[in-house]
Amino acid sequence: MKNIPTKKLINGIDIPLIGNGPALWVYFVDNKPTWTNANKLFRFSKRIYTKFEHKFITTPQLVEKVAFAMKNGCFLLDYAESYSAENLIGEAIKKSGIERKKLFLTARVGNVTQKEGKTRESLLRTLDLYNTDYVDLFMFHWPVPNFYTNTWKEMEILYKEGFCKAIGVANCNVHHLEAIFNICKIQPMLNQFEIHPLFTQKPLIEYCKQRDIAVEGYTPLARFDERLKNAFCLQELSKKYNKTIPQVILRWHIQNDIIPIVRSMNQKRQIENISIFDFELTADEVNRIDKLNINSRLRYDPDNLNYSVVC
Repeated sequence: MKNIPTKKLINGIDIPLIGNGPALWVYFVDNKPTWTNANKLFRFSKRIYTKFEHKFITTPQLVEKVAFAMKNGCFLLDYAESYSAENLIGEAIKKSGIERKKLFLTARVGNVTQKEGKTRESLLRTLDLYNTDYVDLFMFHWPVPNFYTNTWKEMEILYKEGFCKAIGVANCNVHHLEAIFNICKIQPMLNQFEIHPLFTQKPLIEYCKQRDIAVEGYTPLARFDERLKNAFCLQELSKKYNKTIPQVILRWHIQNDIIPIVRSMNQKRQIENISIFDFELTADEVNRIDKLNINSRLRYDPDNLNYSVVC
């Protein structure tokens, strides 16, 4: 089992420096594909299923692969209600056999739930499906216009009541964070947003650091974009340190004080993803990777998003 370092959030809670984010997966019940989210946003999954049928997994495999990551030391589990398979995550937690106090479980409230004003119901449902009394980090998934500040107020209450050990946000730009600071009694402790060498988000990261907001990065490998695979500096560093290019990129995140959330159901890669604490890039090497930035966003832009579609 790997020993993954941690860092302290502003309220003193320790969070692991890398996490596993199972996210959206297709799993099977009675040999039929079941979509972990029925929202129309994910209808494209059926097309992917038709073309890449071999890439999808059975329900027992999903549970086993999430549990495997925990058993091997990846205690930070990043999940959200909009992925709609929290019951399977609960099974994986149980199957892992890891003590609850060692795990760092995350939950996020979805957009529809925010609009319905059911943040409390959402978290309590997640706790039931996870079979736990609390989550370590509770966030909202997106800053839904006209709703996210009220969602934050409800999250503060749940935090005070002990249902979550820390509260944070996701996909917030500076103006979203400023709006929360204008109304909050408890500040956001973490912000999760898209970060990778093609989209470094330096100004937003710097703002968060100035405000003592920890930073998590999703899509940290840029879906292993060809532009990264072919980047000479990454190829060179991979050879120098005898690490894969994804491992070099994840190490770059760590040294930029970013907590990468990696999605992988491949057990070999799960082990590789957390095997990044036995080497260190030089400051110059970190800077060389920084310079790969071309401001190429691969996921949704929170300021240009149809919130009626994304859940």
